[in-house]
Amino acid sequence: MQKRQIFVTTALPYANGHFHIGHIMEYIQADIWVRAQRMYGHTVHFVGADDTHGAPMMIAAQKEGITPQEFVARIAAGRKQYLDGFHIKFDHWYSTDSEENVELSQDIYRRLKAAGLIYTKDIEQFYDPVKEMFLADRFIKGTCPKCGAEDQ
Repeated sequence: MQKRQIFVTTALPYANGHFHIGHIMEYIQADIWVRAQRMYGHTVHFVGADDTHGAPMMIAAQKEGITPQEFVARIAAGRKQYLDGFHIKFDHWYSTDSEENVELSQDIYRRLKAAGLIYTKDIEQFYDPVKEMFLADRFIKGTCPKCGAEDQ
């Protein structure tokens, strides 16, 4: 059998709340598969990260009156006890806002753009002048313009 080099990751959990059984179930399944592949002699890199971007995390931080960075740090601090408790062993755990990830993401974007695979177009998007930010759909509440349902 030819030995393989395998990269394994799981869905990155939004840092908008504590770990729960859904995370653990996925991690246990992935961990079992990783261990089996290693028993077959394959080289496996099992990595995960906190997803520190997105509206759910921003909303959760706002509700608690803290910065998104503070919120993410608090959630991340509680992860180890769950992983250790279920004997889940990632080779590496990181964060989507790390300097390395920012550099890598920008490099990928630049290469795609240079290859002509990125295009731009104008779009309309709601903007909050107080927070000085464009608003994700979950920040917009009102009557649905298509079906007329209220409080959507």
